[in-house]
Amino acid sequence: MRIAIAGAGKVGRSIARELLSNGHEVLLIDKEANPGVVEGAETLHADACELASLESANLPQCQVMVAATGDDKVNLVVSLLAKTEYGVPRVVARVNHPKNEWMFDESWGVDVAVSTPRMLSALVEEAVSVGDLVRLFSFRQGQANLVEITLSARSPVVGKCVRDVAWPTDVALVTIVRGPRVIAPSPDDALEIGDELLFVAAPDQEPALRTIVAD
Repeated sequence: MRIAIAGAGKVGRSIARELLSNGHEVLLIDKEANPGVVEGAETLHADACELASLESANLPQCQVMVAATGDDKVNLVVSLLAKTEYGVPRVVARVNHPKNEWMFDESWGVDVAVSTPRMLSALVEEAVSVGDLVRLFSFRQGQANLVEITLSARSPVVGKCVRDVAWPTDVALVTIVRGPRVIAPSPDDALEIGDELLFVAAPDQEPALRTIVAD
């Protein structure tokens, strides 16, 4: 897969290294004359907000555009151009300031918005919360969330098999993390104290899910 990344700062370079290690082809675009070098990645010295730069990047050949600069305005413009002018199938954008998160949606060409402050706060909450539902991530295009709960001894579903729980509509249990094990849930799996359950859920079904699984 060919992936273009706008922004060769620390975040962009880290993403590039991870993608390269997974076998992808990576192009880093940055307007700085001497951006950080990532071995194995192509580098284009250009302003990703300009159409001429994106033409040079041969963006129609990319399956993914990642807008990873430290400027939310730049990330929005890059996302919009990538989606509307070049038809890039998947656009992922970095949100630097939580107050701007509401703009990072399909109207700006963004398929997935990644808010670092929100993700960090969610991970902290997940680390200290047992028995309550925690939202970890939002899927913009599908209008669904990745949510987590760690089952306490008081959870009504402890001891029940997956098939015996009346899960809400538009909610899917995707993974059970039990100690070092990652379990693909089957109907016969019994839920235990300390299980970390990961769901993909429609936002309006989260209250019903919380009622079923929380303390």
